[in-house]
Amino acid sequence: MARLHVKAADASGNLLNVEAVRLLGRALKLLDSAGPRAEPDWVRLRARILISMAMAEAEVGSATTGLGHLDDAAALPGLLPENAESRMLSAVIGAQRALVFSRIGRFTEALQLFDEIIPVLESDAEENALPLSRNLMNRALVHMNLNTPDAALSDLRRCIDLAERHGLTRIEGKARHNFGDQSQLVGDIPAALHYYEQAARSYEAESPGWLPRLRLDQGRALLTAGLAEEAARQLDEALPELRRNRAIQDVAEAEVARAAAAILERDFPLARRLATGAHRRFLRRGNERWAEVAALAKLRATATEALDSERRPPARLPVQLAEQAARLAELGLRDEASVARLLAVRLNLRRGAVEAAGEMLARIPNPRQTTPIDHVMLLRLCRAELAVAQGNSRAALAQARAGFVELSRVRDRMGGLDLVCGTAVHGQELGSLATGLVLGRARGNAGARRVFAWQERTRAQVYRYEPLPEIADPVLARLITEMRHVQRIAQQNRLEGKSVSTLEQRYRRLQREAGRLGWYTSPWGRPRPVATPDEVAAALGDRVLVSLTGYGDRLSALVVRDGRFRLVPLGPLEETVEITRQLHADLNVLAPDQLPAPLVAAVTQSAEKRARLLDRLLVEPLADAIGDRELVVVPFGPLYALPWAALPSLRGRPLSVAPSATAWRSAATQVETEPVVLVGGPGVPGAIGEVRELRSVYPQARLVDGEGATSATVLAALDGSALAHLVAHGAHEPANALFSRLDLVDGPLFAHETTRLRRPPERVVLAACELAMSHIRPGEEALGFAGALLAGGSRTIVGAIARVGDQAAAQAMTDLHRLLAKGISPALALAEAIAADPLRRPFLCLGAG
Repeated sequence: MARLHVKAADASGNLLNVEAVRLLGRALKLLDSAGPRAEPDWVRLRARILISMAMAEAEVGSATTGLGHLDDAAALPGLLPENAESRMLSAVIGAQRALVFSRIGRFTEALQLFDEIIPVLESDAEENALPLSRNLMNRALVHMNLNTPDAALSDLRRCIDLAERHGLTRIEGKARHNFGDQSQLVGDIPAALHYYEQAARSYEAESPGWLPRLRLDQGRALLTAGLAEEAARQLDEALPELRRNRAIQDVAEAEVARAAAAILERDFPLARRLATGAHRRFLRRGNERWAEVAALAKLRATATEALDSERRPPARLPVQLAEQAARLAELGLRDEASVARLLAVRLNLRRGAVEAAGEMLARIPNPRQTTPIDHVMLLRLCRAELAVAQGNSRAALAQARAGFVELSRVRDRMGGLDLVCGTAVHGQELGSLATGLVLGRARGNAGARRVFAWQERTRAQVYRYEPLPEIADPVLARLITEMRHVQRIAQQNRLEGKSVSTLEQRYRRLQREAGRLGWYTSPWGRPRPVATPDEVAAALGDRVLVSLTGYGDRLSALVVRDGRFRLVPLGPLEETVEITRQLHADLNVLAPDQLPAPLVAAVTQSAEKRARLLDRLLVEPLADAIGDRELVVVPFGPLYALPWAALPSLRGRPLSVAPSATAWRSAATQVETEPVVLVGGPGVPGAIGEVRELRSVYPQARLVDGEGATSATVLAALDGSALAHLVAHGAHEPANALFSRLDLVDGPLFAHETTRLRRPPERVVLAACELAMSHIRPGEEALGFAGALLAGGSRTIVGAIARVGDQAAAQAMTDLHRLLAKGISPALALAEAIAADPLRRPFLCLGAG
């Protein structure tokens, strides 16, 4: 994605600019037809009109026309006496010219002008505080585009100092916005998002018209962090407003960014359509640099689609990319030129043109400090793919290892859980290549160990962090409280048959705001090392670990048993995934307590048939390898939703599911058994009776139910507990897993809130609904309510991966706790509790068993 930054500090709303051009043109005609020319007042007024027309015309029409107005204005100071006023007028005209140059990508010329103008303004810095602060800010943007971040930082600091001392609130907000751009340039995404949110608060109060541009820059930062869905939402929110304002430059930049998000989401037609529209807009403005960036975005969509296809790429495509790279390099866009060449390298390799690919790769310079991480990982991928084509697997794996070290450094700097999770997308293809290489070369125990090590290096990295204490943010706390209130009122309205559309819109808006704050409010955690094969083997004891992986169209299982590692081929990947989806749908249909008997019989027959098919594909090939041992299963992607206990060969077998072997080993430590917390939420038939009945199993337990089951009370009770049993309805939120929720008396308790408990509960039982579901991000990063608890430090979560009826849940929970209270492990206790009816009790033990 392009690293250009071209915002104007004093460009007003562009819808107003259209009207401004018309009115200023009339004013100029009136002035020219009235009064004697060359009088000082006439000169001053004509200069002001031409300066204003220049920027308005450049924003919504032609930059060339705008510069022409400034040429006319440049002659006017000579009609005034040579004094401070005429020098200041010349400086203002020059500053406006520099601003137009920066908007159309002529950064070297813009910098030269700013360097001439700013000393004039500094001659009386206090008197010229407003124009000086504006021009310092605009010069900082030019420095960013010329890749001189230290100079940009110096100008921004001086700008904010002036703005704070002189009460220039709008300028201060813009400067903080630009601080965000500066942070993004050097790869500090949490800081960038923090500055953007500070600027947003200022804009909401002072300059709401600047918010759409801010959302554009937030979207770019999210793309760098790998959060394509979130970036797309930000940009889709900003684009209509930018179009209404006729902000041609900003619209086109947003279209390029949205095209980048579409490429990550594999929506190639949308990406090409957006990039084509942006290209036309940039050409109309005379902005050659950005026009070539838009052209690259269109080519990148076509190239990525070709690489995803099994067909041989067309010969013309790498040639077009090489030509595009040359144009970008001529314009000084080094990173973008490298991306074009790297895509050409990949296409040549796919076509078998290894020598041409090698020659082109040798021309690509090493990354700079400011090179985006996605570009760095693309370079590593190309080097690895070239090594594979040359028959040097060892060199390919060395590139993959180095790439993941670089990606880990970036991930370790990320803020919220979402950002830590999102960066995995940048290593997805490199990880797949490495896994495929070691799978293809795996022979015996040693080969299987290498496969295991690569699996752990590339999957579920978010669970590799030890959470740090949260830095409290009062704004985030207020938003979550308001979300809780809105959700509670909406639920009451639903029960009363009232419309909730307005409340749902307000809730989504609050959720977006809270999500934005969660990206940076405090760093997520301290990285822990990936577990070695020997460490995992030792921790397993008598258990057997089965780590699944999909490569190409096949599934494989890596089995660790008694210190030995073994690879076992399984069934076809696509068939397994589809049957899992169908079985999950059957379980959801079976969930309600009161279903007609014929429907129950028909759906049960369907579910049992699909469970037998999955058993044949997944478990039967493993029979010799796993024996009758307790299992630890590490799934991937859609197999996170597989109800393992429903498979005939696994019915009654103790089994736990973990996002990675490293995560399982971190969780598999001795736990406390006291204190116990029992929570009964509203709206679940028998919930209060169920939790009170469990008091007979846990006489010393703390009971939180009825009107006392508020979010604050429940969070306080969870903190430091050994076992927490939660009977409450909830909902998995696929679009934003950290806002999956548990419904309590005063509204929802969000997954986000559980991640920062000082001492998270050791074991959690989620007795109702599908809160063990996860949203799978690229890179096999699974997040949801249960996942957030595991990532936050809980060791074992028992929850449902499909809908579950209230009666079935209550029966399963009674059996489960009766066994847990006897000291039986969660995995074994759950296996016995659900064996009687695994289709109606689709619970899993997540984390340590």
